[in-house]
Amino acid sequence: MDSVNGLISKSLCQQPLFSFGVIADVQYADIPDGHSFLGVPRYYRHSILVLQRAIKKWNTCSNLQFSINFGDIVDGFCPKDDSLTAVRKVLEEFATFNGPVYHMIGNHCLYNLARCELTSLFKIPSIDGSAHYDFSPTPGYRIVVLDAYDISALGWPHDHPKTLAAKLILDEKNPNTDKNSPEGMMGLDQRFLMFNGAVGEKQLKWLDDILKESTEKEQKVIVCCHIPLNPDVTPLAALLWNYDEVMEVIYRYKCVKACLAGHAHEGGHSIDSHGIHHRVLEAALECPPGFDAFGHIDVYDDRIHLIGSNRLANTEMVFTS
Repeated sequence: MDSVNGLISKSLCQQPLFSFGVIADVQYADIPDGHSFLGVPRYYRHSILVLQRAIKKWNTCSNLQFSINFGDIVDGFCPKDDSLTAVRKVLEEFATFNGPVYHMIGNHCLYNLARCELTSLFKIPSIDGSAHYDFSPTPGYRIVVLDAYDISALGWPHDHPKTLAAKLILDEKNPNTDKNSPEGMMGLDQRFLMFNGAVGEKQLKWLDDILKESTEKEQKVIVCCHIPLNPDVTPLAALLWNYDEVMEVIYRYKCVKACLAGHAHEGGHSIDSHGIHHRVLEAALECPPGFDAFGHIDVYDDRIHLIGSNRLANTEMVFTS
């Protein structure tokens, strides 16, 4: 088909370099439907059906090389005695995908199980309990998965230095007794809630090394993180504590083209001042029966294209340089 200027549309004639499935915030639990603290309906049992339909769809796409789960596979309201069973049930569904599945840890995961259990169940290559890693699906691209709860009051032992560091941050930044409450907090300070976290110094150094190496190899990079990294794409209460430090590292280089996240259930898309796309994926948990929120991403040399199902919006992300 010819375009209006007589040229064949690039999207029609060009095959993607690689493609992968995406889904965020399944938050399954075998409990009756409920609501968020803002009153948004949540469909705990239906969410695993969304995942099942996602995998069925992905398996019909022969070109998908892998899939990425953006965290929170079970909900915090899952009865604690059922947590391990619920996590395994969701992982069994992911295992029916015809390819590798890459996971990241979310706050609801940490409400249910200890970090050490999760890294083992998710098969995350972990050193000293960390959950950040990278891989290269094709020579010209690298996927970087950040550990958004590296510094966190969740998941680490109570006396762990990273737990103590997180509690110190919360005590300094959040005046409320309930550290998940932003009451009275203004602007960007609203991000200092216990259900968020931070990327620690060692991980920041690792990220810098990865991006330096990617630059030397002339690779483009897609950064994946459970918590969003840009205040323009998410409610401020769902922002990484030290998003600014992470983006400072990213801005040292020109290789990062997109940052993908979950956590903020309504989703969103923005382009920052450096031309980097930030896309938050809509939550599977908040799909009523008959609706879905999953998709796949086609990756090209000059753009990535998110193709979503009804509640996950299609998004074309064209690179500026």
